[in-house]
Amino acid sequence: MKLNELSPAVGSVTPAWRKGRGVGSGNGKTAGKGHKGQNARSGGGVRIGFEGGQIPLYRKLPKRGFNNRFAVKYSTVNVSDLNVFADGDVVTVEDLVQKKIVRKVNDGVKVLGRGPIEKKLTVKAHAFTAGAKELIEQAGGKCEVI
Repeated sequence: MKLNELSPAVGSVTPAWRKGRGVGSGNGKTAGKGHKGQNARSGGGVRIGFEGGQIPLYRKLPKRGFNNRFAVKYSTVNVSDLNVFADGDVVTVEDLVQKKIVRKVNDGVKVLGRGPIEKKLTVKAHAFTAGAKELIEQAGGKCEVI
């Protein structure tokens, strides 16, 4: 197949509809705009959300909450989820993604101290809670902040 042999799928490309080109075209005279009114005029129409001068819905609804653009969004892992690894393993963020413990690494991975841990692991993550650090070290493992 060559570039000059390529063509779009049949029916996917339609010719441009020429408006206002005579009564016989089926779209002449008012060109689909009807008779008179704001939308029939050149440059007519209203902006998105305009409700004819009535207070629009986006102004009636209250503003709620605050979204901090600079907040660090961690993907979280509980200590009990780390029991799937073998004793003595070095657990990295890539390993957590590979084992599907973490689906998406947002701004980093934070290990939380929920549940027991029976394995001696070296865990490499972006952040640890105090409880998680304590549990991992009690099991004989190490915590390394990336």
